Amino acid sequence: MAILHAHPGEIIDVRPLGSALTSAKTTALVKTESLEVIRLVIPRGKEIPTHKTRGEVTVHCLEGRINFTTDGTTHELQAGQMLYLQGEQAHSVVGIDDASLLVTIVLTH
Repeated sequence: MAILHAHPGEIIDVRPLGSALTSAKTTALVKTESLEVIRLVIPRGKEIPTHKTRGEVTVHCLEGRINFTTDGTTHELQAGQMLYLQGEQAHSVVGIDDASLLVTIVLTH
């Protein structure tokens, strides 16, 4: 089954999931040749080990809290806060609470 992504001009609901967060899954919302937008669900205690993304990235915390580590520094990111990474900037994520993030990646080729 093909993964369905939003079509140009289609409205995408990225409001906090609230009580549905505990059963939600990570979802790719948009993917084109140059852009990817993902709602990333991070349960409390889950760790995404250090990795890099080729393109520039924004991470917007929609709900919950995470620890976001890059360049040897850990930042607590809470609902309503956003950060930016350069391409190839190593980073890791740990869920402090159940959280959902809106991740935007500029894809480079």
